[in-house]
Amino acid sequence: MRLIINTGKGGVGKTSVSVATARRCADLGYRTIVMSTDSAHSLADSMDMELPTSITNVCPNLDALEIDIITEMKTRWNDIKDYVVDFMSSQGLQGLSAEEMAILPGMEMIAALMYIIDFKKTDRYDVVVMDTAPTAETLRLMSFPDVSQWYADRLFGILKKVMSLARLTVGKVIDFPLPSKEVLNSLQRIKDQMSEAKDILEDPKCTTVRLVVNPEKMVISETKRAYAYLCLYNKNVECLIVNRVMPNTIGDGYFKDKLAEQERYLEYIHQAFDPMRMLYSEQMPRELLGWDALNQLADNLYGKSDPTEVYSDRSPMRFESDDTHHRIVLDLPFAEKSQVELYRTKDDSVIVQVGSQKRNIGLPATLSHAVLEGAELKNHELTISFRREEDD
Repeated sequence: MRLIINTGKGGVGKTSVSVATARRCADLGYRTIVMSTDSAHSLADSMDMELPTSITNVCPNLDALEIDIITEMKTRWNDIKDYVVDFMSSQGLQGLSAEEMAILPGMEMIAALMYIIDFKKTDRYDVVVMDTAPTAETLRLMSFPDVSQWYADRLFGILKKVMSLARLTVGKVIDFPLPSKEVLNSLQRIKDQMSEAKDILEDPKCTTVRLVVNPEKMVISETKRAYAYLCLYNKNVECLIVNRVMPNTIGDGYFKDKLAEQERYLEYIHQAFDPMRMLYSEQMPRELLGWDALNQLADNLYGKSDPTEVYSDRSPMRFESDDTHHRIVLDLPFAEKSQVELYRTKDDSVIVQVGSQKRNIGLPATLSHAVLEGAELKNHELTISFRREEDD
């Protein structure tokens, strides 16, 4: 299964690019689905049609899905929803408010990742094209398997203590419903599946991220930050899609000045992102709706090439070692030394923070007792060095 994730700043045309890519893959004979993880879905708008809350066939070889978290809660995690509603009701929150509170933060991302796992296991699709929310939400999605594992481990510890206390007090102190075996099993399944999701997302030959950018200053700046943060989360950013490039034949007057500005930003994009693979979509500044317009966008981006091609399969994070040291080497494009902080935790992991984003890197057994010597950021690579314990 090939997973292509399109992301970028809001308004750059991610949805149009995603649908155009998926349609081209379907036309080439791949079993394809385009799915939206954005709560403000626009797949249906882009295709100029109505979509229900379930997987729907929209043309030969192409399905579409706009994830609806209310539907997912009812079908996937009804036992968890019922427990949270009961818990809220026991604390005085009842009715619709309790139902709304049952939708826990992050459930949309869990649903999206579970679909990916299902598609991988069942071999239902050859290609999955994911249309994501703007950059900040996408970063939450990419980091979620790591974060959820950390929280799940601690949540189970708390629940075990609560259950133990309940048994000791025989209900005399506990004034709220305890989770059933079914609820605990559901939470355990989510924890296990997030580990599977992490493996899929960090396989650079299966999953790649494509950054959609417009030749505009603010968009380019956010795209640079997104690139660094995605590398921090060990995601293979293989391609830059430069969308909405105005053609040189657009005319004089206002557009002449805009073309000159665009030329400066296109040159800046080259300087900043080379040698990353870049695809261009040249089009007039207008909305793209319907299959004819989307097919034209696919022609602009891919020509006669195959959109499923992996332009780069280099993992941003790798482990190296020699006779005395182990090293974690992490690509951090555009990161400055002043933005990077490093912490060693007590539970055999290292926390790397770059700007506003933080990642907990679990250490392999070979590094669990190694001594952290330090870190160096050089040529956009962060090298974290460990000395073998026996060399102390």
